[in-house]
Amino acid sequence: MLSDLSGWAIAAVTVLGVLSVASGIAVFVVDSMARATFALLGSFLAVAGVLLALDLVYLAVVTALMMTIEMAIMVVFMLMFMMNPAGLMPMTMVHNARGSAVLGAGAFVVLVLGIWLIDWPTRDVSRPPDSTRQLGEAIMGSHMLVMLLIGIALFATILAGTVLATARGRYDRFGSGLDAQQPADPVPGGLPR
Repeated sequence: MLSDLSGWAIAAVTVLGVLSVASGIAVFVVDSMARATFALLGSFLAVAGVLLALDLVYLAVVTALMMTIEMAIMVVFMLMFMMNPAGLMPMTMVHNARGSAVLGAGAFVVLVLGIWLIDWPTRDVSRPPDSTRQLGEAIMGSHMLVMLLIGIALFATILAGTVLATARGRYDRFGSGLDAQQPADPVPGGLPR
């Protein structure tokens, strides 16, 4: 695959690959959830750039859109539920640091050995004229209803997260704060007289 690329595409894949790995490492090095979230977003956007340089436009756009929305939702939930403001206070991002470092290094060695030692198959058939369209039809053809429902569910999640993140309550229109006089609930079965 890399032999089919032009010089600028190889340079882009190299630079964006290094940026993706560096951002991925930053996820575990920074000391707050918000910074880790944005580092993870940077890593995924660099991966989308690699896909774009490999002429996989559909996958690049889907990766960029999905990861951007996912990280935005994560930030909203951090604002809502974290004890420190927006996850910006220093905290450790790694649990069982020694064990996770050993497992991570072992997985890295296995993957690198797999890349260099496995005899990868060569492509027997020619590349289709429009691989993006073919991929889109393969993914969406029989799953169009599922993809539409997932889109609606994601949109509902974004709306629900935004609504839950606001500080307004049931009686905010009558005053501000907890000391405000709250009106009595209506009489069951009809309006109060």
